[in-house]
Amino acid sequence: MVATGERRPGVVLIHGAFHSAACWAPTVNELERQAPDLAVLPVDLPGRGGTPADLRTVTLASCVEHVVGEIDRVGLDPVVVVAHSLGGLTAPAVVARLGAPRVARLVLIAAVIPPDGASDLDLMPQPARSVMARVLRPGRERRPPARPLARLFFCNGMNREQRQLVYAQLTPEATNLFSEPVDRSGLPDAVPRTWVLTCRDRSMLPSKQRAAMRDLGRVDEVIELDTCHDAMVSQPDELARVLLRR
Repeated sequence: MVATGERRPGVVLIHGAFHSAACWAPTVNELERQAPDLAVLPVDLPGRGGTPADLRTVTLASCVEHVVGEIDRVGLDPVVVVAHSLGGLTAPAVVARLGAPRVARLVLIAAVIPPDGASDLDLMPQPARSVMARVLRPGRERRPPARPLARLFFCNGMNREQRQLVYAQLTPEATNLFSEPVDRSGLPDAVPRTWVLTCRDRSMLPSKQRAAMRDLGRVDEVIELDTCHDAMVSQPDELARVLLRR
């Protein structure tokens, strides 16, 4: 999709853990239908989908570098940066790298946002944190969840076709990302921030999302969707409308 006429911000889509850019397909299709002139860039993070990499060596820095490189390669300017779930670790650093003049808005969907200087693992209460620290030991590749767990945590309320789409794009994950501390010191205050709160989420419970908003420090608006974690598959029409209004 190529923007024409007045320069409208392009939309950059960053997926979460155990997902690839293919998870955005229903929402991308809706954006194409509702706004054919809109430039949309779903990015496969390193080691996922069409971006080959050794997941054992993938870091937050390499994810940020790749997303910024893809934005520059396509020539999008300005952009709305959209991140789902664990993509919330990468997106603020992408916005910081691009700077306020190039970013029209940051949109976070059920995002993982630890306190600045903390990691995703730091958010987990004990004793679960100690167990998961062993399971997600850095420098490894973690297999995606089995279908029953994916259905429980990502797909509750979806129909069969939607669930099959989620299952088909599940991919292994880089364990480094769960234990690396985040650095949001360069996140520009001038960039507006929208949070899409998934009210029936079993992966990022609404209470955890509200805690994440507080840890982010400022959210300018909260949009509630009555849906599960993978809103881009379960409610693509409504999510597309949310993004287009911003």
